[in-house]
Amino acid sequence: MEGQDKQPLREASTEPIVTSGGSEVVPRVLPGEPQNLSDVDAFHLLLEMKLKRRQERPNLPRTVTELVAEDGSRVYVVGTAHFSDDSKKDVAKTIREVQPDVVVVELCQYRVSMLKMDERTLLREAKEISLEKLQQAVRQNGVMSGLMQMLLLKVSAHITEQLGMAPGGEFREAFKEASKVPFCKFHLGDRPIPVTFKRAIAALSFWQKIKLAWGLCFLSDPISKDDVERCKQKDLLEQMMAEMIGEFPDLHRTIVSERDIYLTYMLRQAARRLELPRASDAEPRKCVPSVVVGVVGMGHVPGIEKNWTTDLNIQEIMTVPPPSVCGRVSWLAAKAAFLGLLGYGLYWMGRRASSLVLSLPAAQYCLQRASEAWPHK
Repeated sequence: MEGQDKQPLREASTEPIVTSGGSEVVPRVLPGEPQNLSDVDAFHLLLEMKLKRRQERPNLPRTVTELVAEDGSRVYVVGTAHFSDDSKKDVAKTIREVQPDVVVVELCQYRVSMLKMDERTLLREAKEISLEKLQQAVRQNGVMSGLMQMLLLKVSAHITEQLGMAPGGEFREAFKEASKVPFCKFHLGDRPIPVTFKRAIAALSFWQKIKLAWGLCFLSDPISKDDVERCKQKDLLEQMMAEMIGEFPDLHRTIVSERDIYLTYMLRQAARRLELPRASDAEPRKCVPSVVVGVVGMGHVPGIEKNWTTDLNIQEIMTVPPPSVCGRVSWLAAKAAFLGLLGYGLYWMGRRASSLVLSLPAAQYCLQRASEAWPHK
């Protein structure tokens, strides 16, 4: 299911040719057809079925943006709100109308588990932020990036608790619908989350990190389902994040703008002409434009449109810069201050506890007996 998987369509089989792992099986031969069809013939029959289902002028939701690649391949970008039932319907309708060759979603390999989890389990997982999750985030991303990830999960958990709705429903809908389309592949199109968090943390000064963490910790504004649908033109989660990180342009660049570039690159990689299978090596190669459906947060759509026709270099946004000298000194100073405060707190609590214990009548009686029993010189 890697976004870089760009192999040409292969011959038909008893399994659906989708990297989404869908459960629907495409028959090797069609009912009523002779059983001695070659794999190439079976492929062309299934492809013909798919093209007949593909609408020439699809009736698409207003949240869909159509982009055309240089080779004629078409990309339909569905802008979604991550906590919206309407977005799930938009995704399903788009996939059914255009019968894509590839579906690309705004997920990376670190978040792919949400595709196969049921809604109830996801709802429970999204609401629970445990010590085990914190330890896993720190091991995966480092201390500062792990803490930042947990704070962002807290924002998501706050929305989940307010709405009673698990995030990522549109991605699960895309996964399900893609498995019903013959020869449809499923790609993960987002930058790996550890890279995003590490670059975001590296872009902030020490005090900016403290200020941002403070804002995330005390997020508690109530949210209704109407609020989500009103934010259909701008994803709710990203809008809330944009409001909090508005004072930090570098953070907005790493979390939003750089991911716009990465998503654009992955959509362009998916939108390549498809080579049809040949009955023999003597038969000339034949390629056709592909059809791609992208499922991304509405906040990324303007950036994808802006970057669609520009030259992109994703190597630059995949590297994690080393921490600055000032950042390392600030971190060591903060760590020393924290340990100092912790040590002083333990010392103060120990003294206080000792005073309370010694003031008890039983303790005073024991001390008096001990002093009487101790031989005097």
